[in-house]
Amino acid sequence: MEPAMLLPPDKPETLYSVVVELAAADKGYISATLSRALHSMVMNWLKLGNPQIADQIHVSQASPLSLSGLLGNRRRGGVKPGDTFYCRIGLLDGSLLPVLLSGIEAWGTEPLVLAKFPFVLRTIYTLPGTHRLVSAADYRLLVTTPQMSKDIELRFLSPTSFKQSQGIQTFPLPELVFGSLWRRWNSFAPEELRFPEVEWQGLVAAYELKTYALKMEGGAEIGAQGWVRYRFREPEQIKVATILSHFAFFSGVGRKTSMGMGQIQ
Repeated sequence: MEPAMLLPPDKPETLYSVVVELAAADKGYISATLSRALHSMVMNWLKLGNPQIADQIHVSQASPLSLSGLLGNRRRGGVKPGDTFYCRIGLLDGSLLPVLLSGIEAWGTEPLVLAKFPFVLRTIYTLPGTHRLVSAADYRLLVTTPQMSKDIELRFLSPTSFKQSQGIQTFPLPELVFGSLWRRWNSFAPEELRFPEVEWQGLVAAYELKTYALKMEGGAEIGAQGWVRYRFREPEQIKVATILSHFAFFSGVGRKTSMGMGQIQ
C-alpha cells in the first residue's frame, strides 16, 4: 500500500470525501452484495484507529459517514488479479480523518476479504485534485456560498429512498431530500451554523429517474437514480437549499447512506 498523503491539520468543521483504491487479489466473481462488507471494512479501520469513537458511531442515530458501493469494471468473465476498484468515503466530522488513516496504517498489508473475495489495499486518495471524487469543504465556508440559485439540480448516483409515514418513498420529493439534508447538517455542523426548522415549499421542475434495486445481504433496497431539478421561490429557502445541495456530496441523502445508498452530486 502506498503511504497516505499528508493533510492539513484536521478540524471537526471540515468535511472530507476520500477514496480508497483496492485491487483484486485473485480471479473470480465479486459478489453484488458488498454494502455491509464495505461498511464493516471502514468501521474496522475506525476501530483500530480509536475503539471508543468507533463504538460511538456504531450506536449513533445519525452516522457521520457516507459510503459508495464498490466502483470499477466488473468483467463479464470475472475479474483478474490486479483489476482496480475503489470506494468513496464521506466524513461529516473532520476529526475522523486521522482516526481513519491511523486505522488503515495499523491494518497494514493484511488482505481485505469482502464477501469471501480477497483484495489488497493500494492507496488512499485524500487531497483534492488527486482523484475526481476526492474533495474537502468547511461548514463555515459553505454558509457563505456566494452564488445562490432558485433552480438546483441534483444527480442521484445510487438508489435513493426515504422514510415517509410508515412506509418507504422512492420519489425524491423536495421536502424529503432537503429535510434529510437539513437534519444531517444540524447533526454535525457547529451549533452556531445550524438552520432553524424549514417548512419546505420547493417544486420539482424537471426530472429523469428510474428505480433500481441495490442488492444487500438479506434482500434488495429499491430506490431512484437519475436527476431532479428543484425550484425554490422564497429567498431564505433558496439560500438554505443551495448550501445543503453542496453539503449533499459529502453526506448523501435519505436512507442507508453508510451502505451505499443516496449518493449525490
